[in-house]
Amino acid sequence: MAGMYETGTELDELQNLLDASLNRAGTHLRSIYGADGERSATLTAEQLTRVLTGMCTLALSTVTAEGEPRISGVDGHFLHGRWFVGTDRSAAKARHLAARPGVSVAHMRGEAVGVFTHGAAVPITPKDAEDPEASGWPAVLEHLVAHYGESPMNWGDDIVYYRIDPHWMTAYCIDPDAVLSAP
Repeated sequence: MAGMYETGTELDELQNLLDASLNRAGTHLRSIYGADGERSATLTAEQLTRVLTGMCTLALSTVTAEGEPRISGVDGHFLHGRWFVGTDRSAAKARHLAARPGVSVAHMRGEAVGVFTHGAAVPITPKDAEDPEASGWPAVLEHLVAHYGESPMNWGDDIVYYRIDPHWMTAYCIDPDAVLSAP
């Protein structure tokens, strides 16, 4: 079964990433997620795509030139097994990402859901991407306009969007049935 926006191949890749990330996790994290086999507090790729619909508030962590962490909130959209986030190019996070694209993002809904991702931020807006078509920008822009009712590119003089290419991702959910059936 395909996800909200994901193809079967994208779901397979996402599931492989989720499995590999949890397998590489430390003992403590694995015990919380129930990776020891006693219980399961994780979401499958297909479940995850059903949970992460619309706009999700993310905590985005970047690093300064001095190596200091910085965290800020951003609108996150989960499409094709990846997070997409935007900001104005004058924002500190945009300057950090331009110099150091390593990023961590977290989406949490109280104690019910936690999605944690580490990866690289890749600019996808036409001004930044070598090939905006290949970066997925047209489909992302179409989604954003449908969600917001207008193009977020109109919200500032120099808006930049990023695709987060994950190398590690986990999806915690204590009760998937309850979360998936919630309105």
